[in-house]
Amino acid sequence: MDNRVEVREFLTSRRAKVSPAQAGLPVSGHRRVPGLRRSEVAALAGMSVEYYAKLERGSLAGVSAGVLEAIAGALRLDDAERAHLLRLAQAADGSLRSPRRRSRQTVRPSLQWSLDAITTPAGVGNDRLDLLATNHLGRAMFSDLYAGASTTPNFARYIFLDSAARRFYPDWDLAAETAVANLRTAAGKNPHDKGLQDLVGELSTRGDEFRRLWGAHNVRTHGAGVKHFHHHVVGDLTLAYESLDLRAEPGLAMTIYAAEPGSPTAHALTLLASWAATTGLEVRGKLMSRDR
Repeated sequence: MDNRVEVREFLTSRRAKVSPAQAGLPVSGHRRVPGLRRSEVAALAGMSVEYYAKLERGSLAGVSAGVLEAIAGALRLDDAERAHLLRLAQAADGSLRSPRRRSRQTVRPSLQWSLDAITTPAGVGNDRLDLLATNHLGRAMFSDLYAGASTTPNFARYIFLDSAARRFYPDWDLAAETAVANLRTAAGKNPHDKGLQDLVGELSTRGDEFRRLWGAHNVRTHGAGVKHFHHHVVGDLTLAYESLDLRAEPGLAMTIYAAEPGSPTAHALTLLASWAATTGLEVRGKLMSRDR
């Protein structure tokens, strides 16, 4: 990915999202551009218009942390956006150290045992949104994802290319925006990831919606929250989730889903476990996650 293009489009898109009123600036006359003008960002960041314009054109190499922080403040960037801007600057001057490891397609047996010991749905994935392993209940919850995958299951492919995803995610638009923002974040961490570049290229050529969301340059931190699903067997699920980075496996994270005790979702998970046991999904799920 071209770093100068990424910088230019990211800063331009962030500038367009901040209104003068949000920045505490007076509004007068007709404005030809959405959001802030370059001159307004420069003033808010305490630098010349010429210097900010140079930075927005993609010239971030050698820029100090103080300048980056001033721009982040002027553009009202959140934590994920600030981190993304810093990584873009590091990539520009060559200080971003992209991982040289091979992309894993399997997990260690001991990691699979740990997954299997968890009694709620859980899985292990990478920054490209590949689902590399699940426990028994996770395999049952994501059975549609596995059914529609000819290779390693991937959440982005499922969301944008499999019609079943629009049933599984009650708020499909939110799921799509979240997936693309996660991929954007991954691209900032490792701009030379060939697998990620291939995935983005594939999805960009196969769908207008993905291209539109990718062009928005939104990023996010995937850590914890609540997700809503509609499983084709047990119905609606409202699950809290926690994503934990695996220290022994850089680039991989374990996500654990949990239902509020005594809730309809807790009851639905009990039904899901029974369904998985009676259909043999538990065994197939374990073998599939290891074989991949």
